[in-house]
Amino acid sequence: MKIKDWNRSLKVRLVGEFFMNTSYWMVFPFLAIYFAEEFGKGMAGLLLVISQVFSVAANLVGGYLADRYGRRRMLIIASVGQGFAFLLFALANSPWLQSPELGFVAFTLAGMGGSLYWPASQAMIADVIPEKYRSDVFAIFYTTLNIAVVVGPLIGAVLFFSYRFELLLIVAVISMLLGLVLRLFTDETLSQKMVDKWATEEAAGWVGAVSKQFKEYGIIFKDRVFLLFVIAGVLGAQTFMQLDLLIPVYLKETIDSQTIAAFFGNEWKVTGETSFGILLAENGLLVALFTVFITRWMTRYPEKWVFFLSAILYGAAMLLFPATSFFWMFVIAMGIFTLAELMVVGIQQSFISKLAPEDMRGQYFAAASMRYTIGRMIAPVAIPMTAWFGFNWTFGILGIVAMLSGGVYLLMFRAFEKRQSAEV
Repeated sequence: MKIKDWNRSLKVRLVGEFFMNTSYWMVFPFLAIYFAEEFGKGMAGLLLVISQVFSVAANLVGGYLADRYGRRRMLIIASVGQGFAFLLFALANSPWLQSPELGFVAFTLAGMGGSLYWPASQAMIADVIPEKYRSDVFAIFYTTLNIAVVVGPLIGAVLFFSYRFELLLIVAVISMLLGLVLRLFTDETLSQKMVDKWATEEAAGWVGAVSKQFKEYGIIFKDRVFLLFVIAGVLGAQTFMQLDLLIPVYLKETIDSQTIAAFFGNEWKVTGETSFGILLAENGLLVALFTVFITRWMTRYPEKWVFFLSAILYGAAMLLFPATSFFWMFVIAMGIFTLAELMVVGIQQSFISKLAPEDMRGQYFAAASMRYTIGRMIAPVAIPMTAWFGFNWTFGILGIVAMLSGGVYLLMFRAFEKRQSAEV
């Protein structure tokens, strides 16, 4: 399905979200440094965890509200809200006021705005794109996100420390403009049938609404197929989360200075730090170039084996990293690592949309994101593991965990196939 054939709302979002994501990534990578300088490393780590907890809560609420009050409404509210949060962040770093405490509050609110946005965003795609094309569309959105992840920090590295106030103002304006564009040029995709269904429900006050929300998320996690999907995702996250945790630490300790090429008598050397930068660039470039191609390729095969093989490749990459200190082998390992990532990036979102009933799509997408949230909380344990067991055992354990996630995916598909057979 070509972009020109998309629903207008998706075309507008594709462009608008690229600018929003780019602006967000101009700021986000440097916040740990900012908070560490202002509060100290220990307190900065605690504050970032607290911020993450609020974002998780906002994500779950966002899924619920997207199903009840509409995707478009939540996208607009979240965009404008995030814009005001960044405006507050700019004020906290302005010529008139320097308040890191206010800056933390503003950043937390901005993160909650983003968390409110994404369940509605994913559900909107599932609403308007036929099932056979969804993997492609999710893959295209993922590609633009990864381009933003590469471009944003390059700009932010120049602006964040020298022109922070001006940068935060720009980010605020971009978020608010996205809200205006969504208001003017997008349509609601939640079906009228669902709108009518929730409109006829008896009002129960905010206590009743919160209670009902918890019950409905409880129903989701009683869905055995979905629960296995989340468990497998948490196990798999222990591997790909190491891209920013274990892998740079390992490279720094493994490569002191290594010659990787020679041209006309000139040697090209890398250190641990520069080699990680090259591998990170490799990952970003491969994602930007091949996400859509590999997603389309993978849709030719049964989802069960795509999920399973992706987990096996993640495990193989983890086992390959500690097997050598040769830079070019790290490049091969990163290529395998990235292939594992790209195999499932669009298919995973499409699979969630198949599991989710029409009236709970937003909540399913929100709950599914917990596999990353929980994974992100557990993944840093790999760092102290290197002191307990050494790098070889740590990578080996992570490789085994990744392959275990493949086994859980097979169990999930067995349950999914039984459900489909029972429905026929």
